[in-house]
Amino acid sequence: MLCLILYPFVFFVNVTSVEKALLFSSLTLVVIVELINSAIESIIDRIGLEHNELSGRAKDMGAAAVMMTIFMMMGVWLCVLLY
Repeated sequence: MLCLILYPFVFFVNVTSVEKALLFSSLTLVVIVELINSAIESIIDRIGLEHNELSGRAKDMGAAAVMMTIFMMMGVWLCVLLY
């Protein structure tokens, strides 16, 4: 949901073209990793709904990848907008 607000903001912020590309691509990377995480979770749920340690680990790793990508995106935005 935050991407819906931040994508248009990229075009109105007064920064260089390279910085706009960094802002845009960092947002897009979050969406891509979230889609991959959703695909992993769907595949695991398709295989079986019973508790499996490896399935749980795969889901946790996907969620961690999304979280790390969000942290990276926040760092890019802070660096570009504050410096």
